[in-house]
Formats: sequence, structure tokens, C-alpha cells
Amino acid sequence: MFLLKLLARLPLPVLHGLGVGLGWLIYWAPGRHSVRMRDNLLDSGLCTPGCDCRRLLRRAIGESGKAIVELLAVWLRPYDKALKLVKDTPGWEHIEAARAAGKGVIVIGPHIGCFEIISQYYAARHPFTAMYKPSRKPVLDALMLAGRQRGQATLVPADLSGVRALLAALKRHEGIGILPDQVATGGDGVWAPFFGRPAYTPTLVASLQRKTGAAAFFVAAERLSWGRGYRLHVTPVDPALPADKTAAAVHINQVVEEMVRRFPAQYMWSYNRHKRPGGIALPAGQAEA
Repeated sequence: MFLLKLLARLPLPVLHGLGVGLGWLIYWAPGRHSVRMRDNLLDSGLCTPGCDCRRLLRRAIGESGKAIVELLAVWLRPYDKALKLVKDTPGWEHIEAARAAGKGVIVIGPHIGCFEIISQYYAARHPFTAMYKPSRKPVLDALMLAGRQRGQATLVPADLSGVRALLAALKRHEGIGILPDQVATGGDGVWAPFFGRPAYTPTLVASLQRKTGAAAFFVAAERLSWGRGYRLHVTPVDPALPADKTAAAVHINQVVEEMVRRFPAQYMWSYNRHKRPGGIALPAGQAEA
């Protein structure tokens, strides 16, 4: 941990430079990582096969490495110094207005850029609760806990007790964080298109909003070039999400797609967004990813 804290003090441009190298090392390592990145990019329709896709793939490989190494700065630098990495927050006034109106706040942060810094920024100002799944590696688990539980942030288990804690936080008019582009587990999701393919999408956001009347906001943490820091883009969900679970999931995926189109190289393309959870049937006519 001591060595990691020393590395965390390196300037962000240096960390990002190291991250680019790490991204390529991981890409060329054995496993499904590189294949999934290429396949997901091609299937997204964001580039045309050939030079166009190769250019975007190269950028995405570098950005994926930056996403790992920059966590040293975000999680292990003194809290006030980590917060200074956020350079701009267009739309944040909508979140503050919702709080001033006495509403709970649901922050919907997809896997774009440095999404880990969103909760840190919010928790420096107001109470914030997010679900957390422990790592099987004790060192990584300790690192995540130290990095994520700063300011007024609270981590709760990624299970039913955690859902109850999120609900309670919203009823106290506090903020919570949700990753909208993870594969839902068990029966907690519905199939909805994501870049033209079915993705088993969580329904928790719509359920929590319906039960509490909370205000919901999409937030994308853009990684600025040359290690200049991060810009948090806030988009209000207005009107509220549909009561129908599938309609709400479709809307969420559409907005996430729009955000990915703005920052295509910074999306986590290595994630198997289209996999099928055990026991969940695929839509008719669809093959398993």
C-alpha cells in the first residue's frame, strides 16, 4: 500500500502515460479481453470496419489503461487533492436544486471515463450511498474500501439489504449511486436493446424513483486530454422514468448510448454487457454472447 501511495503522488499526465502502456499490455495478454473489446466496438456501429475502427480501438485501449492507473490518484491521494482533479461540472446546479427542493438524488453513472470520481465529488458535499461487492483479493478489497469510503460516502452490500439501504437514504433525501450498464443479476432485470443487441438491464433505478419521488441524473465523468483532470457532465432525467420496467430500461439504455457516442473511446468496451445471467432466458431468436 505504501508503494501505491507513492505512485499516487505522480502527476496525472504521468499516471495516464503509464496507463496507456498498461492498457496495451492487458490487450495483448491471453484471454477474452481483446476479443471482447474488438467485438463490442464493431457491434456498436460507432465505427466502420477498417481504419476507422482501428483508430477508435487504439484510443480505447489506451483509455482503458488510464482508467486503471488513475485510480491511484482518485483513491489514494489526500481527499482534497483528489477532488481538485475535477475541473468542471456542467449541469451540477440541477442536482443542487433537487436537494434544495427536499428530494433524494439518484446519480446514474455509466462506465465512461473516470466514473469512480463521481461519488467522491458528491460525497464531499452531501451524504452518498452506493452498493459494493467485495473483491476476492484482500489487497484490492482494502484499496477499494479506502478509496470509495471518503467524505460522506457509505458503502452497502450488493444484495437485498443494500437495496433497503439505498431506499432509506433516498427517503432521508440523500444521494445514491447506480451503475446502469451492468448486467442485472437473477430476476432483477429486463431485456432491453443496447447498441442494437439485447442487454439484461437493471430495473432498480426506476423502482427506487417510483417509490421515493427522487430526482435522477445521468452523470458522465469525461477524462480530459493530457492529464488535465475530469469534467462531470450532468443530465437530468426529466420527466421521471416510466413506471413500466421495460420502458424504463429502454430509456436508460438509450441515454447511456447517447453518452457513449459523445465519449466513445472512454467507454469500458471490455465488459460483457450482453451476457446472459444463469437461468434467464434470452429473447426469442437471439444467440448468447
